[in-house]
Amino acid sequence: MNSNDTNFAAAAHRAAFRPDFAWGSATSAAQIEGAGALDGKGPSIWDAFCREPGRINDGSNIDVACDHYHRYRDDVALMKWLGLKAYRFSFAWPRVQPLGRGLWNEPGFAFYDRLIDCLLEAGIAPHATLYHWDLPLALHTQLGGWPAREIVPHFADYAAEVARRFGDRLASLATLNEPWCVATLGYETAQFAPGKTNRAAAMQTSHHLLLAHGRAIQAMRAETKTQLGIVLNHTPAFPATELEADRKAARLDDGLNVRWYMDPVFRGQYPADVLEHLGADAPRMEAGDLAEIAQPLDFLGVNFYTRSYISTQQPKVPAPGQHGFTDMGWEIYPKALTQHLVRITREYSPPPIYITENGMANADRVDADGRVADAERVAYLREHLAALARAIELGVDVRGYFYWSLLDNFEWNSGYAKRFGLFHVDYETQVRTAKDSAHWYRAFIQAQHAGNEPPKAP
Repeated sequence: MNSNDTNFAAAAHRAAFRPDFAWGSATSAAQIEGAGALDGKGPSIWDAFCREPGRINDGSNIDVACDHYHRYRDDVALMKWLGLKAYRFSFAWPRVQPLGRGLWNEPGFAFYDRLIDCLLEAGIAPHATLYHWDLPLALHTQLGGWPAREIVPHFADYAAEVARRFGDRLASLATLNEPWCVATLGYETAQFAPGKTNRAAAMQTSHHLLLAHGRAIQAMRAETKTQLGIVLNHTPAFPATELEADRKAARLDDGLNVRWYMDPVFRGQYPADVLEHLGADAPRMEAGDLAEIAQPLDFLGVNFYTRSYISTQQPKVPAPGQHGFTDMGWEIYPKALTQHLVRITREYSPPPIYITENGMANADRVDADGRVADAERVAYLREHLAALARAIELGVDVRGYFYWSLLDNFEWNSGYAKRFGLFHVDYETQVRTAKDSAHWYRAFIQAQHAGNEPPKAP
């Protein structure tokens, strides 16, 4: 065992992950399900976005994706082989309510009923998310999408119906996945659906998302006793130098990415420095909005991939990348996971935390022997789990870890060109192949349950 493996094993044992720690993996409906217009499913903004020329880098769409809609039993068998005790997935709102309001689509609900039963039969706890970006297209075309306040009660109705039908079989239910991405990438930079470039609309979207979260929590509390929460993407900001300009820019970046969502959820207010920065683009609010947003939660989901390295100089100071970069161009910096978890625990005293996403894109290939040798992902997993172990050792209450993603899948505006999965997917044949990282993660989970040292890298 090399020194990295030795250090990791020592950290993992010192941290003593809880016996009931939820070792899992994650996906989302739009990225894997396919069956885009089957059994009454309505179109989403991502179905429409994929059909706009130039929006998706490889020109692909989500009509078939990983065909999980038909292959879910096989995919659950892969989860069971991995030894997963938990699986995070999302409901597709337009699959269960095609117009986002009005009539429910029973065949859509039946799919999730089958999936949840299959997971429970396999001994895998279902952790669900209500909104992973696939807004029913009708709510966008008819109401104006998330910038319109009218969308909020419709989301609360959807949340209540899902909780009523499935709450007693779900281990947890999150309202939103990464509202920063929905607002900023969807309405300000146009990288994601619906592809708008209006900062005021983006910030209004962020407020309506959070208000919808708060309303949904209240609606679900009346229907279920399952654990309720929200999933936020956190990309900690680091100044590239000690220059005052870099420090200020990093503080603002942190404000827009982390504090803009954490502060209203856990403190009932937006950060004053960011409101000042936004000026006329700050969102319009009504009396009582912030109190509705700040609902008590049972858990906080944190999605962590990388850090932001903030430089105001020209040319910009590049991130050092001592651990390398992923195929997305994101710096690998595991230490920031420990630092950030300690920081938010100290500053916000959140409920128990789940790492709801963590993973890397890698240029994976199946070799002539049928092997996918992704040593980079094995290292990423090992180093980030060591960082997580260190955070727990320092007192952070983390209850589970979900690797992103179970399968290679549709990676939003990158199409199918970027591979995050533990399982390689041949999109022509839909054949799944376990990567070396899947074998490593499987052995790691087995070692945790057996109380043994984690495995060496392949």
